[in-house]
Amino acid sequence: MTGIRKIAAILAADIVSYSRLAGADEERTLARLRALRSDLIDPTISIHRGRVVKRTGDGAIVEHGMIERNAGLPPERRIDFRIGVHVGDVVEESDGDLMGDGVNVAARLEGVAKPGGVCISEDAYRLIKGKLEIAVDDLGEQRLKNIAEPIRAFSWEVGANARSAPQSAAPSEKTAATLALPDKPSIAVLPFQNMSGDPEQEYFADGMVEDIITGLSRIKWLFVIARNSSFIYKGKAVDIRQAGRELGVRYVLEGSVRKAGNRVRITAQLIEAETGAHLWADRYDGALEDVFDLQDQITDRVIGVVEPSLRQSEIDRSRRKRPESLGAYDLYLRALFHVSLLQPEDVAVATALLEDALKQDSNYAAAHALIARCHEMRYMAAGFDEKEKSAALRHAHAVIAAGADDPTALAIAAAVIAQLERGHQMALRVIERALSLNPSSATAHYFGARILAFTGDAAGAVAHAQRALRLSPFDRMAYEAHGALGIVAFYESRYEDAAACYARAAQIVGFSSFYFGQAIALALAGRMDEAKPLVTRGLTLEPRFRLRLFAEFGLQPSIVEKFFAGGRLLGLPE
Repeated sequence: MTGIRKIAAILAADIVSYSRLAGADEERTLARLRALRSDLIDPTISIHRGRVVKRTGDGAIVEHGMIERNAGLPPERRIDFRIGVHVGDVVEESDGDLMGDGVNVAARLEGVAKPGGVCISEDAYRLIKGKLEIAVDDLGEQRLKNIAEPIRAFSWEVGANARSAPQSAAPSEKTAATLALPDKPSIAVLPFQNMSGDPEQEYFADGMVEDIITGLSRIKWLFVIARNSSFIYKGKAVDIRQAGRELGVRYVLEGSVRKAGNRVRITAQLIEAETGAHLWADRYDGALEDVFDLQDQITDRVIGVVEPSLRQSEIDRSRRKRPESLGAYDLYLRALFHVSLLQPEDVAVATALLEDALKQDSNYAAAHALIARCHEMRYMAAGFDEKEKSAALRHAHAVIAAGADDPTALAIAAAVIAQLERGHQMALRVIERALSLNPSSATAHYFGARILAFTGDAAGAVAHAQRALRLSPFDRMAYEAHGALGIVAFYESRYEDAAACYARAAQIVGFSSFYFGQAIALALAGRMDEAKPLVTRGLTLEPRFRLRLFAEFGLQPSIVEKFFAGGRLLGLPE
């Protein structure tokens, strides 16, 4: 049978120094590569209606677009791609494979690309020129192996440009949408540089910034960008003006922490993002046991600069309740890092750290909340063990009983109670309390969106989800907002919208439930051919999956029935 001839956009990608990475740690490299494929590459291709034609070892040929992402590790452990893109004539064989010069040109251009860069043919560049704000270098005509005619090519070094921009340079070409400033003072606290010379102390510098963000966030009139979004700039030379545009803030706080023995030095400076003008800078030295007082001084001074007329009582509200022991605080910070990875082995490590923290400070609300989330995650992922459920609820109620003034701890406790106890009304009251303490708590808005979506309050869920995404536009917890919006779309029978929401959620975290949700939505929309590969992907991640899992989530019965109806169309077990 003769193949079908057509014009297609072809992307060929290959991992730089794959043999070296695999030789150093083959098991870890393969695991990271599988995660990139399942969490980023495949979902992105699906969203843009592309398809993977074939995988060639560590490479891939893709019919459509893909966004390359660096894994955020030290240079020797990064997974960097070379990518070649061409638009040209191809022949699609009966088995779906693509042949012809269009494929060969893309593959040869990939070999020309620099590590972390993209090499684009003139035919491909002509289609995007003037439509995308990217800076390219004209490489001139390239003679490519086994290609008869020279091909004019253009180079786009995405990762290199982002990493090498000097702090004092003018803003580069925009790579993210500019966000409008909110109607009240707004601030982002960028990661403080660890000047201790000890990589193990990164958690201490990061924890300092998190506490400053928390303190500022409790000021009701101040719009504060959440930690997970401001931390996308960690380890990079930052153009303050560009960061201000990308995050949609008027002010940026940056600084450094130097910890040596029992002494700590903290420097901080407040900058007006639009002009780059330095509004205030200071340095604080003290003993380690006074670190919270130093942090309070920084928070107070920033507030004083932004709003000189602020009453002292408002300043006092910016101070969060402290753990009784610095040791417990250190343990909590270490656990927080592991929980954010959302992997079973990391959750186990975090649980042990938090148990030790609570031995030192049994009333530490933040630790109770985080360990409740750990037990909830283990319950949902490990066969619904009642011991895990009981432990999660015990710690969640401990947060509320302690009268916590920590909005993040309250929001986590509310989510656990809603999920495992079906205590939706109580959970919503706790969310309201968290937001009364900190209206800028992205975590409270994310979990509020989830709880309201589960109860069928579509308008409330959408409002919380949109607010959360605005407060923390780069937050990994955005999967909660997209998941909630997907449930709302199911509730309103907008199945194609639901599929798009679940695709975005899966792109962030790659949970099997999001792949199944996307597949079921596509099935109900009549797009069975697109749904079936997603079912395969979901079952690969969770072979024991049953449709009753959606009932375990505590969704409204009418929504659960829609999930069951779509699941039956796909032949999923109940």
